[in-house]
Amino acid sequence: MSAPHGLWPTCRLEDVATIERDGVLSENIEAGTNYVGLEHIDSDGQFVGVRRVLPGELASNKFRFGPKHILFGKLRPYLRKTARPQFQGICSTDIVPILTGPRIERDFLFHFLRHPRTVEQAVLRSAGANLPRLSPRDLASFEVPLPPLREQRRIADILDKADTTRRKRKTAIDLTDDLLRSAFLEMVGPGAADYPTWSVRSVESLAAIRPDAMRTGPFGSDLLHSEFVDDGIAVLGIDNAVQNRFAWGERRFVTPAKYERLRRYTVFPGDVIVTIMGTTGRSAVVPDDIPTAITTKHLATITLDRSQAEPEFVSQALFRHPDVLRQIAVANRGAIMSGLNLGLIKGLRLPVPPITRQREFSHVTARIRALTGRLETARDTADGLFESLVARLFTTSKGS
Repeated sequence: MSAPHGLWPTCRLEDVATIERDGVLSENIEAGTNYVGLEHIDSDGQFVGVRRVLPGELASNKFRFGPKHILFGKLRPYLRKTARPQFQGICSTDIVPILTGPRIERDFLFHFLRHPRTVEQAVLRSAGANLPRLSPRDLASFEVPLPPLREQRRIADILDKADTTRRKRKTAIDLTDDLLRSAFLEMVGPGAADYPTWSVRSVESLAAIRPDAMRTGPFGSDLLHSEFVDDGIAVLGIDNAVQNRFAWGERRFVTPAKYERLRRYTVFPGDVIVTIMGTTGRSAVVPDDIPTAITTKHLATITLDRSQAEPEFVSQALFRHPDVLRQIAVANRGAIMSGLNLGLIKGLRLPVPPITRQREFSHVTARIRALTGRLETARDTADGLFESLVARLFTTSKGS
């Protein structure tokens, strides 16, 4: 490292860059022009699904940008949506195009605008009742560190390389899910050679023969948020299944006395839990090391007859099998809000492979999930190192 970064001079953003709002009237937008909305920039600053405009598609005015601009999302929920285009186009007016001048490197400013402290400052300055946003005037007044250009280029290069590494980790994790999806389809789904010979069964027929083998709840006043305590019997919710695999999220507990009144909602190792409120249709298998736990009303729970069905097969079928997804779509057709309920889940029908095949698939799933876990640990380490590096390189206050 060179001189302490706390000794760098600073200046206002408007002194080294121009916030451009070169408007394009909707009637002047040519078909085939690249269009970027906030939905086309992800939280890592990458473009996703940028498309070309169809004739007469856009009804409102937009801003022009080019390959030298930075695109800065000014709405408060999306202040990390800052990107560097390598192409020309138009963007939503919720995105501010910024053109850097000769005293600051575009890549350096890009990383500065994504710095957590910069984002925090933008959040605090955002205003508006319904959809808070950062005004271009406030953005122009941000204090920006201004090391020599050579140092700016060096810092930007370091951060680009570090960011590439962490994004590769994330891509690798995504690929493991693609691998698991392929394994499902080829081993226990429509891609299997003997798929046409499998018997078609309802989910309810695969449940264990016992009271409340398929259950939801507790409902209403049976379990209130105010009854959660800091320790005791665990309570599972949407966050435990939203990743389509079991994960500990927010920890919730009830007292042992409360549990005794809600014992019928106990979950057991190997149970399949399905989200039926909020983010619906996600599913996970309760792990073998689960402590005593119950569910909230946001989950449906299935205890299976393990001689007929493996939990991983049923769980993944609920969110991967194309026939199951079609049944859910048909059931929700015309509904104001799509969703799931216990009755719908019970009636879902799916071709069931031999139990030996299901068990083989469970073993494959376990191996892939173990790989995913190792990659996630590496990703978390890379993310932590990246954030530390960003903080170190952009520390600008004296004495810090």
